[in-house]
Amino acid sequence: MKSGKLILLAAAALMAVACNGKVAPADNSEENASAQKGVKGKALVVFFSHAGDNYSVGNIKVGNTKIVAGYISEMTGADMFEIATSKYDGMAYRPLCDLAKAEQEKGELPEFKGGIKNIKDYATVFVGGPVWWGTYPQVMFTFFSRYDLNGKTIIPFTTHEGSGLGRCVEDVKKIYPKANVRDGFSIYGHDVRSGKAKVEKWLKGLGY
Repeated sequence: MKSGKLILLAAAALMAVACNGKVAPADNSEENASAQKGVKGKALVVFFSHAGDNYSVGNIKVGNTKIVAGYISEMTGADMFEIATSKYDGMAYRPLCDLAKAEQEKGELPEFKGGIKNIKDYATVFVGGPVWWGTYPQVMFTFFSRYDLNGKTIIPFTTHEGSGLGRCVEDVKKIYPKANVRDGFSIYGHDVRSGKAKVEKWLKGLGY
């Protein structure tokens, strides 16, 4: 009789685990898709992207980096978090450059909207933004000051019009010395709308 009860209890426990999406995700879930593509643990794409007046591409409704972040999320199943601020809305390109330079020189940390409650759940974090004066925009450093990514795999990426990765990888390594910072990826802003294949090739090189 006791053995029969134990069998029933064991069966119930297995059913409970199977119903928990974190342990056994349903077919076709994002977590299943990630596992099939080689992602170790949950992945997150954190990015800042500037819409409006941009060098080389003019006035755009969707920022260059946001497009690349979307490609990464689509191809890896990663969640997305946009570092969003209204501080730069409506600014022409040259005044924006001047403001970005002043922010960097003063070490300003502009505010951004929202936040991430479950950052500990993510094993891999893609970190992307445009290159402003050699590195990420200062609002991204606000994010870095609030979230500890040490112990995680960090994969930097940038959009630019000649700066490549700038100092972005080096800066990330300085901020998170205990993180596994992978090789970064950069793409020209004017190429992102036709550059999905380049992003896919890069991700495959990383094992995704």
